[in-house]
Order: sequence, then structure tokens, then C-alpha cells
Amino acid sequence: MTAPALAGTTTLLVIGDSLSDAYNMPREAGWAHLMSERLGDDYRVVNASISGETTAGGVRRLDGLLDELQPQVLIVILGGNDGLRALSPRQIEDNLAAMIEKGKAAGAKVGLMQIRMPPNLGPVYVRRFEAIYPRLADDHGVELLPFFLDDLFDRPGMMMPDGIHPTPEAQPKMLERLWPAIESMLEQE
Repeated sequence: MTAPALAGTTTLLVIGDSLSDAYNMPREAGWAHLMSERLGDDYRVVNASISGETTAGGVRRLDGLLDELQPQVLIVILGGNDGLRALSPRQIEDNLAAMIEKGKAAGAKVGLMQIRMPPNLGPVYVRRFEAIYPRLADDHGVELLPFFLDDLFDRPGMMMPDGIHPTPEAQPKMLERLWPAIESMLEQE
């Protein structure tokens, strides 16, 4: 069991899927580890991301993580695996709302990342899915984080051959895309 944050240390908890789990590379190459290095010793970044994680899995794990880590900031980057399985947008939204509510009830400032879906899922599903994130951010008064792969999909060397997972070279760019929102959340802390 990890000890709660030391006095004067801000704990950031990242709960996500393979996009945050440094899929197929050392975790030290991932954007969350790079964020930890950038933030320095006054911050503790705990990356509780698991490849393949869904919003339902995130809901199940979150209470234990919040109790154990007592984070001041919670960053939720989930929904991609739900969407790729064409799960019900209503269920995805309910799961994400539960995570936001749990984070806020634990006293954490919550950030929710916008997740994008490939067009092959059909325009109706993609529209319904992608509308979840800004609606939840507005309804719950949480920070909507930009999708960190938006500008990387078509750039050479940024995506693995599967076309889904970012390369080690993409990780610093992913952090740069998120950095203004992260800074904003920390300033409000």
C-alpha cells in the first residue's frame, strides 16, 4: 500500500488505458512519467492506467485508488476501449459521471480528457460518443482536457503500426498538448 502524499506534495492520479499506460514501451518513456519529471519533487504523479481498461473497470478501481492515494488532482482518460467495442454511449457517460463524482467527493480537482473515435464506427455513434465529454465537463464543472492525439495521427513516426497507439516519439508531444490544461488545474489547486 502506498502512503498518502507527504505534506506539501500534490498528488496527481492518472487513470486511463493503453494511451496512458505507455503501451509497448518502457513506462519511463510515457507522457505521464514525462509529466512527473517536469513537475518535479513537489508533485507525485501516480499512473494507474491499464492497457485495455474500460470506464466500467475504472469505476470499479477508483474508490480503492482514491482511498489509498488521496490525490488532489484526478485525470480521467477513459472511454476509448468502450467506444472501440461500440458500447452504449449512455453507459459510458454514466460510468464517467460516477468517476467524476467519486473524485470530487474525495476532494480532488478532476480533469476529463476528450476521447475521439475513428470514423469507421459511423457518424451517428461517433457524434453520440464524442458529445459525452464536453457535456460531462459542463454538467460537473470539471476541466475538459484536449485529446492528446488529435494532431498526431497523420504525422510520420507518431503512431505504431496498429494506427491506435502512439510511439515513444509522440509522448513528449502528447504532454505538450495537455500541459496548458494541467497547469490550469494545478493553479486552481
